[in-house]
Amino acid sequence: MRSTLKITLASAIVVAAFAPALASAQAKDGYLTDTAGKEVKALGANVCVRSSQWTPALATIDCDPDLVKKPAPKAAPAPKAAPAPAPKKAAPPAKPKKPAMLNIQQKVELQGMEFDKAEMTASNKEDLDKFLAGLGKATKARGPVAIGAVIVTGHTDRIGSLNYNMKLSERRAITVKDYIVSKGVDQKLIFWEGKGPKQPIPVTKFCDNKMKRKQLIECLAPNRRVTVEVVGRAQNLAKPKAAAKKPASKPAAKK
Repeated sequence: MRSTLKITLASAIVVAAFAPALASAQAKDGYLTDTAGKEVKALGANVCVRSSQWTPALATIDCDPDLVKKPAPKAAPAPKAAPAPAPKKAAPPAKPKKPAMLNIQQKVELQGMEFDKAEMTASNKEDLDKFLAGLGKATKARGPVAIGAVIVTGHTDRIGSLNYNMKLSERRAITVKDYIVSKGVDQKLIFWEGKGPKQPIPVTKFCDNKMKRKQLIECLAPNRRVTVEVVGRAQNLAKPKAAAKKPASKPAAKK
């Protein structure tokens, strides 16, 4: 089954240094964390990497301060007498403006892997190649994306034991991770994990276990997949909108 490409633009994410080397990602309180328990942030993007369980209710002050309820402001102190104005200094030369940047978050689902196998299909490779190539091309809205982090998540259908499917989903994630590295992406930027059958595609809830085995395997094919999500930064190329002109006032009517 051909994979479907889903690309989403992330909202603003805070800027900081990126976490250490390749490791099996751990999800905690809505964010991926490293072995020291600290939130993983994308290199150069200052973006905390959200886990699949993230919701606005799990936002933290370090990662999503705009989503955290702020305490009521304290009463302002009584104004003090203004000091005598200091002599004016010559204004320094204006610095050139830095280009406006965008935080980017894009995702692709590589669906339809063969039953009980971890290899990518030809369709999976084709869709992933197009996804990676698209990141490096400029659009009308943005420039090429500088990758800060890549999150690779393996999935399985519900057939078989949970323990077996967890290991199978990890093998699928590693297969895709290795393929991305072969395309020139630094493996230090890649985090991977296996979810087993815990996050099925919604439409597969209609796949009845009473179906014949071959029919059930085919019905659950969308669940046999790997999700690839990229977080990064790109220059904002969108032209600013012109300010709307105010309508001219009509002259007063003569009496």
